[in-house]
Amino acid sequence: MGAGTALAPTRATTLALVAGEVSGDLLAARLMAGLKPHLPDVRFSGIGGARMLEQGLVSDVPMDTLTVRGLLPVLLRYRELKGIQDRLRDRLLAERPAAFIGADYPGFNLGLEEQLRAAGIPTVHFVGPQIWAWRRGRIKKIQRAVSHMLVIFPFEQELYEQAGVPVTYIGHPLAETIPLEPDVAAARRALGIPADAKVVAVMPGSRMSEVKYLTEPYLRTVRLLAAREPSLRFIAPMAGARQTAYFKELAAKAGLQDVPLQLVDGQSHDCIAAADAVLAASGTATLEVALYKKPMVIAYKVLPAEWMLIRHMGYLPWIGLPNILARESLVPEFLQDAATPQALADAVWFQLTDENNRAHLRRRFADMHHSLLRDSAQRSADAVLQVIGK
Repeated sequence: MGAGTALAPTRATTLALVAGEVSGDLLAARLMAGLKPHLPDVRFSGIGGARMLEQGLVSDVPMDTLTVRGLLPVLLRYRELKGIQDRLRDRLLAERPAAFIGADYPGFNLGLEEQLRAAGIPTVHFVGPQIWAWRRGRIKKIQRAVSHMLVIFPFEQELYEQAGVPVTYIGHPLAETIPLEPDVAAARRALGIPADAKVVAVMPGSRMSEVKYLTEPYLRTVRLLAAREPSLRFIAPMAGARQTAYFKELAAKAGLQDVPLQLVDGQSHDCIAAADAVLAASGTATLEVALYKKPMVIAYKVLPAEWMLIRHMGYLPWIGLPNILARESLVPEFLQDAATPQALADAVWFQLTDENNRAHLRRRFADMHHSLLRDSAQRSADAVLQVIGK
C-alpha cells in the first residue's frame, strides 16, 4: 500500500427490527443488547417500544400504533396497518439492511419478511408463531418468509426442522429474569403485605380488551372467595391508568369496599411472588406464574362474535402455556361462558387449600423452569450473526 493511500471507511452494520407489543419489545431489546458487543458500530431502525429505544433503535412510528389484539380489531384497522407496513418495506428495500428481525407480531411481520426476503434481505423471526396451537397452514408462509427462526419453547425446534425452516432454540428470557427460588418475603415487604397473610393475586390482563371482559367475573369471584374466607387478601397489578380506572369503577359497582383488595401500579412480578394462588388471564402471564411456582386458575373471555370465529380454530385442548408445555391439564382453564364466578372461585379455593396439589405443582413448575433456562440473549445474537455472516 503506497504512501497517502487511505483505507475505505468501514460501513456500519444496519439491522431493522419490528416489535408490535411489550413482550416483543422486551425480547428484541435483549437481542440488541446481545449483538452490541459483536457489532460495536451497529445501527438499529424499524419500529419498537421503550426498551428497544433504550438500546438505540430509531423507530419510524410509536410501537403503540401497532398494538392491537383480536381478529375484529385488526380487520377494522387493516388499511392503517398495511400503510405502515408498506412505507417501512419501501424504506428497507432502499436502505438494504444486513437483516430484518421480526420480534413476534406475526400478522404484521411475516408479511413484511416475505417481501424483504424475496428481495434478497435475510430475515429472522424471533418467537415462532404458535402453529402448534392454531393456523397450522401458516407454515407455508413461514417457509417463504423466514431465513432463520428463533424459538423459545423446546418442542418447537422439531416442528420447524421438519418443515425445513432453519431454527435455533434459545430458551425463554423469562426463565432467566425470574429466579429459580422467588423471594416471597421480599415481595410481600415491597407491597406492604403481612408475612402470614393468605393472598390471591387477581390478574385481568394488560390489554383493555382483556380487562373489559375479565374484570367483572373476577370481581364477583373475589366476592365469593371473601365470603368463604374473610381473612383472604387480594392484590391486583394494573398495567396502566386506563386499566386502573376501569377496574376501580367496576369494583365500586360490585360493592367490594369492605374486601381487602389492593390495586398496584405495575409490579406484576412482585404480586405473583407474594401470592399463594393466582387468577390469571391467558397468555404470557400464565408462564410467569408457573416460573414463580404458584398454583393458578386460567380464564379467557373475548367478544362473543370473536369467540364464534376462533373457537374451532385451535389444535390443542389447552390455551395456558403451563398446560401446553406439560402436555396435560396441570392447572384448570375456564374459557368464555365457562368462566363463571362460581367456577373460578371453587377452582381458586382448591389451589389455595390442597397441599398435595400445591407441592406437585411446585415440582412440575421447577422442572419447567430448568427446561426453559438458557442464555437467550447470547443464543439469539449468535444466530443473527450467523445469518448476516459475522
